Amino acid sequence: MNLYDQNNRFNLANIITFGNIACGIAAMYLIGQNRFVLAIILAWVAGGLDIADGKVARRYGLSNEFGIQLDSFADFLSFVIMPAFLLFYAVRFYLNIGEVGEFVLGVVFVWYIISGLRRLIEFNLKVDAGKVERYFEGVPTPLGAILLWFIYLAVAYSLISSWLIVALLVLVIAWSLNSKLRIPHP
Repeated sequence: MNLYDQNNRFNLANIITFGNIACGIAAMYLIGQNRFVLAIILAWVAGGLDIADGKVARRYGLSNEFGIQLDSFADFLSFVIMPAFLLFYAVRFYLNIGEVGEFVLGVVFVWYIISGLRRLIEFNLKVDAGKVERYFEGVPTPLGAILLWFIYLAVAYSLISSWLIVALLVLVIAWSLNSKLRIPHP
């Protein structure tokens, strides 16, 4: 097995992406156990792996359609679904939100997840393998995840004590994912 073969589904870049996926899955398990800090640590590791896979793919000429799709799946899991679960479960854990609040927040987070998925699909339709644009159009999903983690911290440290504020902030971030905002690509 050649780790530097562009056509190998388990080339070095894709193995790094599979590590991102593993971190996202493990983080979701930890969220279900209310072990939020460990889940966040794994999420940051996933973020580091997300940066590394692209750099490795470009450096060694490993970019291909499979890798683009795999990377988007990893982003969807680690930077859309997992942070939404984190914040939803954390709000339920730290705040007394009741059944109505839980239902409304559930709908808001489903909308966030749909918005994140739409953003990733739109991105994939526009991107060419190995090509990096100077700007993202709309907030990239990893940045959306970071914004959700800031809200998590605000809830965990009692800076935000209303689930309605959380819902409004999440809706704004969901909108920003598919907005016309121009975000510089690092």
